Amino acid sequence: MSEQYSPTGFRLLPPVVKHLLIINALLFLATFTLNRFHIDLSDYLGLHFFLASDFKPYQLITYMFMHANFEHIFFNMFALWMFGNTLENIWGSKRFLLFFMVCGLGAGLCQELVQYIQYVALHMGDFEKVNLNGMIIPTADYLNAWNTVGASGAVYGLLLAFGMLFPNSKIYLYFLFPIKAKWFVIAYAVIELVSGFLSSGNVAHFAHLGGMLFGLILILIWKKKGKLYGDQEFY
Repeated sequence: MSEQYSPTGFRLLPPVVKHLLIINALLFLATFTLNRFHIDLSDYLGLHFFLASDFKPYQLITYMFMHANFEHIFFNMFALWMFGNTLENIWGSKRFLLFFMVCGLGAGLCQELVQYIQYVALHMGDFEKVNLNGMIIPTADYLNAWNTVGASGAVYGLLLAFGMLFPNSKIYLYFLFPIKAKWFVIAYAVIELVSGFLSSGNVAHFAHLGGMLFGLILILIWKKKGKLYGDQEFY
Protein backbone atom coordinates (compact mmCIF):
# COMPACT_ATOMS: atom_id res chain seq x y z
CA MET A 1 0.00 0.00 0.00
CA SER A 2 1.47 3.35 -1.06
CA GLU A 3 1.66 6.31 1.30
CA GLN A 4 -0.90 9.09 0.93
CA TYR A 5 0.14 12.71 0.72
CA SER A 6 -1.67 16.00 1.31
CA PRO A 7 -1.81 18.70 -1.40
CA THR A 8 1.24 20.31 0.29
CA GLY A 9 3.29 17.16 -0.20
CA PHE A 10 3.16 16.14 3.48
CA ARG A 11 2.49 12.51 4.34
CA LEU A 12 -0.94 12.28 5.94
CA LEU A 13 0.24 9.69 8.46
CA PRO A 14 4.05 9.45 8.60
CA PRO A 15 5.55 6.14 9.77
CA VAL A 16 6.73 6.99 13.30
CA VAL A 17 3.44 8.63 14.25
CA LYS A 18 1.57 5.69 12.77
CA HIS A 19 3.60 3.10 14.64
CA LEU A 20 3.43 5.03 17.92
CA LEU A 21 -0.35 5.11 17.60
CA ILE A 22 -0.44 1.37 16.92
CA ILE A 23 1.91 0.46 19.79
CA ASN A 24 -0.02 2.56 22.29
CA ALA A 25 -3.35 1.15 21.14
CA LEU A 26 -2.13 -2.46 21.31
CA LEU A 27 -0.66 -2.02 24.80
CA PHE A 28 -3.85 -0.31 25.96
CA LEU A 29 -5.91 -3.27 24.76
CA ALA A 30 -3.40 -5.72 26.26
CA THR A 31 -3.60 -3.94 29.63
CA PHE A 32 -7.35 -4.37 29.92
CA THR A 33 -7.29 -7.91 28.50
CA LEU A 34 -4.63 -9.09 30.96
CA ASN A 35 -6.47 -7.44 33.86
CA ARG A 36 -9.12 -10.12 33.42
CA PHE A 37 -6.44 -12.65 34.30
CA HIS A 38 -5.27 -10.56 37.27
CA ILE A 39 -2.11 -9.46 35.46
CA ASP A 40 -1.39 -5.76 35.88
CA LEU A 41 0.70 -4.77 32.86
CA SER A 42 0.92 -1.19 34.12
CA ASP A 43 2.67 -2.46 37.23
CA TYR A 44 5.40 -4.00 35.07
CA LEU A 45 5.74 -1.29 32.43
CA GLY A 46 4.68 1.82 34.35
CA LEU A 47 7.36 4.02 35.91
CA HIS A 48 7.90 3.30 39.61
CA PHE A 49 9.83 5.49 42.04
CA PHE A 50 13.51 4.63 41.66
CA LEU A 51 13.90 3.74 45.37
CA ALA A 52 10.94 1.35 45.26
CA SER A 53 11.51 -2.38 44.88
CA ASP A 54 9.30 -2.53 41.76
CA PHE A 55 11.42 0.00 39.85
CA LYS A 56 13.23 -1.23 36.73
CA PRO A 57 15.37 1.05 34.49
CA TYR A 58 13.49 0.05 31.34
CA GLN A 59 10.35 1.61 32.81
CA LEU A 60 11.74 5.04 31.92
CA ILE A 61 10.94 4.06 28.33
CA THR A 62 7.97 1.72 28.62
CA TYR A 63 5.89 3.99 30.86
CA MET A 64 5.16 6.38 28.00
CA PHE A 65 3.34 3.63 26.09
CA MET A 66 0.95 2.83 28.94
CA HIS A 67 -2.29 4.66 29.75
CA ALA A 68 -4.71 4.63 32.65
CA ASN A 69 -8.04 4.86 30.81
CA PHE A 70 -9.69 5.61 27.48
CA GLU A 71 -9.79 9.39 28.02
CA HIS A 72 -6.07 9.37 28.86
CA ILE A 73 -5.00 7.55 25.71
CA PHE A 74 -7.50 9.30 23.45
CA PHE A 75 -6.30 12.83 24.18
CA ASN A 76 -2.62 11.83 24.12
CA MET A 77 -2.98 10.04 20.79
CA PHE A 78 -5.07 12.84 19.34
CA ALA A 79 -2.35 15.35 20.24
CA LEU A 80 0.33 13.00 18.89
CA TRP A 81 -1.51 12.81 15.59
CA MET A 82 -2.31 16.53 15.52
CA PHE A 83 1.19 17.88 16.20
CA GLY A 84 3.30 14.84 15.36
CA ASN A 85 2.23 14.67 11.72
CA THR A 86 3.58 18.14 10.96
CA LEU A 87 6.76 17.72 13.00
CA GLU A 88 7.68 14.35 11.51
CA ASN A 89 7.11 15.65 7.98
CA ILE A 90 9.44 18.55 8.72
CA TRP A 91 12.14 16.81 10.73
CA GLY A 92 12.06 13.37 9.18
CA SER A 93 11.28 10.15 11.01
CA LYS A 94 14.61 9.62 12.79
CA ARG A 95 14.81 13.12 14.22
CA PHE A 96 11.13 13.09 15.20
CA LEU A 97 11.49 9.77 17.02
CA LEU A 98 14.59 11.06 18.81
CA PHE A 99 12.70 14.17 19.92
CA PHE A 100 9.69 12.17 21.11
CA MET A 101 11.82 9.75 23.11
CA VAL A 102 14.01 12.48 24.64
CA CYS A 103 10.92 14.39 25.79
CA GLY A 104 9.37 11.23 27.23
CA LEU A 105 12.58 10.25 28.99
CA GLY A 106 13.04 13.77 30.32
CA ALA A 107 9.49 13.79 31.64
CA GLY A 108 10.13 10.52 33.45
CA LEU A 109 13.35 11.80 35.01
CA CYS A 110 11.62 14.97 36.21
CA GLN A 111 8.84 12.91 37.73
CA GLU A 112 11.42 10.81 39.56
CA LEU A 113 13.08 13.98 40.87
CA VAL A 114 9.79 15.40 42.13
CA GLN A 115 8.98 12.12 43.87
CA TYR A 116 12.42 12.06 45.46
CA ILE A 117 11.89 15.59 46.82
CA GLN A 118 8.59 14.43 48.27
CA TYR A 119 10.28 11.34 49.70
CA VAL A 120 12.94 13.44 51.43
CA ALA A 121 10.52 16.16 52.58
CA LEU A 122 8.24 13.62 54.24
CA HIS A 123 11.18 11.70 55.76
CA MET A 124 9.79 8.46 54.37
CA GLY A 125 13.14 6.76 54.66
CA ASP A 126 12.92 7.10 58.44
CA PHE A 127 9.71 5.14 58.88
CA GLU A 128 8.73 1.55 58.21
CA LYS A 129 5.07 2.50 57.90
CA VAL A 130 3.10 5.53 56.75
CA ASN A 131 -0.35 6.84 57.64
CA LEU A 132 -2.38 7.17 54.46
CA ASN A 133 -5.71 8.80 55.26
CA GLY A 134 -5.98 6.86 58.48
CA MET A 135 -4.74 3.62 56.94
CA ILE A 136 -1.36 2.37 58.19
CA ILE A 137 0.61 0.65 55.43
CA PRO A 138 4.27 -0.35 55.01
CA THR A 139 6.37 2.41 53.48
CA ALA A 140 7.73 -0.03 50.89
CA ASP A 141 4.20 -0.77 49.64
CA TYR A 142 3.38 2.94 49.57
CA LEU A 143 6.45 3.71 47.44
CA ASN A 144 5.63 0.90 45.03
CA ALA A 145 2.20 2.49 44.54
CA TRP A 146 3.88 5.53 42.96
CA ASN A 147 3.42 4.51 39.36
CA THR A 148 3.47 6.91 36.41
CA VAL A 149 2.00 6.06 32.99
CA GLY A 150 1.29 7.92 29.79
CA ALA A 151 2.80 9.67 26.79
CA SER A 152 1.77 13.10 28.08
CA GLY A 153 5.32 14.27 28.79
CA ALA A 154 6.43 13.46 25.25
CA VAL A 155 3.25 14.99 23.84
CA TYR A 156 3.83 18.22 25.76
CA GLY A 157 7.26 18.30 24.16
CA LEU A 158 5.61 18.03 20.74
CA LEU A 159 3.25 20.85 21.66
CA LEU A 160 6.19 23.04 22.63
CA ALA A 161 8.01 22.22 19.39
CA PHE A 162 4.97 23.08 17.28
CA GLY A 163 4.56 26.37 19.12
CA MET A 164 8.20 27.29 18.59
CA LEU A 165 8.34 26.30 14.93
CA PHE A 166 4.95 27.76 14.01
CA PRO A 167 4.22 30.38 16.69
CA ASN A 168 1.54 32.18 14.69
CA SER A 169 -0.33 29.11 13.49
CA LYS A 170 -3.90 28.91 14.73
CA ILE A 171 -5.02 26.16 17.09
CA TYR A 172 -8.75 25.83 17.60
CA LEU A 173 -9.84 25.22 21.18
CA TYR A 174 -12.77 22.79 21.17
CA PHE A 175 -12.65 23.15 17.37
CA LEU A 176 -14.24 26.61 17.69
CA PHE A 177 -11.98 29.22 19.29
CA PRO A 178 -8.78 30.14 17.45
CA ILE A 179 -5.62 30.91 19.40
CA LYS A 180 -2.06 31.32 18.17
CA ALA A 181 0.17 28.35 18.92
CA LYS A 182 2.67 30.41 20.92
CA TRP A 183 -0.01 31.63 23.35
CA PHE A 184 -1.49 28.15 23.54
CA VAL A 185 1.87 26.72 24.60
CA ILE A 186 2.53 29.47 27.13
CA ALA A 187 -0.94 29.07 28.64
CA TYR A 188 -0.53 25.32 29.01
CA ALA A 189 2.92 25.71 30.58
CA VAL A 190 1.58 28.19 33.14
CA ILE A 191 -1.41 25.98 33.92
CA GLU A 192 0.84 22.98 34.45
CA LEU A 193 3.23 24.95 36.67
CA VAL A 194 0.45 26.31 38.86
CA SER A 195 -1.29 22.95 38.98
CA GLY A 196 1.96 21.25 39.94
CA PHE A 197 2.18 23.31 43.11
CA LEU A 198 -1.51 23.50 43.97
CA SER A 199 -3.03 20.24 42.79
CA SER A 200 -3.07 17.15 44.99
CA GLY A 201 -4.51 14.87 42.30
CA ASN A 202 -2.89 12.03 40.39
CA VAL A 203 -1.82 14.06 37.33
CA ALA A 204 1.96 14.28 36.88
CA HIS A 205 2.12 18.01 36.10
CA PHE A 206 5.88 18.29 36.59
CA ALA A 207 6.40 15.38 34.20
CA HIS A 208 4.54 17.41 31.57
CA LEU A 209 6.80 20.37 32.27
CA GLY A 210 9.81 18.04 32.14
CA GLY A 211 8.84 16.95 28.65
CA MET A 212 8.61 20.57 27.59
CA LEU A 213 11.94 21.41 29.24
CA PHE A 214 13.87 18.62 27.54
CA GLY A 215 12.14 19.46 24.25
CA LEU A 216 13.19 23.08 24.64
CA ILE A 217 16.81 22.09 25.25
CA LEU A 218 16.89 19.90 22.15
CA ILE A 219 15.23 22.56 20.00
CA LEU A 220 17.71 25.21 21.15
CA ILE A 221 20.59 22.88 20.27
CA TRP A 222 19.14 22.27 16.79
CA LYS A 223 18.46 25.98 16.33
CA LYS A 224 22.05 26.84 17.22
CA LYS A 225 23.24 24.34 14.61
CA GLY A 226 20.81 25.75 12.04
CA LYS A 227 18.89 22.47 11.91
CA LEU A 228 15.63 23.52 13.53
CA TYR A 229 13.59 22.81 10.40
CA GLY A 230 15.69 19.93 9.15
CA ASP A 231 16.12 20.26 5.42
CA GLN A 232 12.88 22.24 4.99
CA GLU A 233 12.71 25.97 4.46
CA PHE A 234 9.77 28.09 5.60
CA TYR A 235 9.20 31.80 5.13
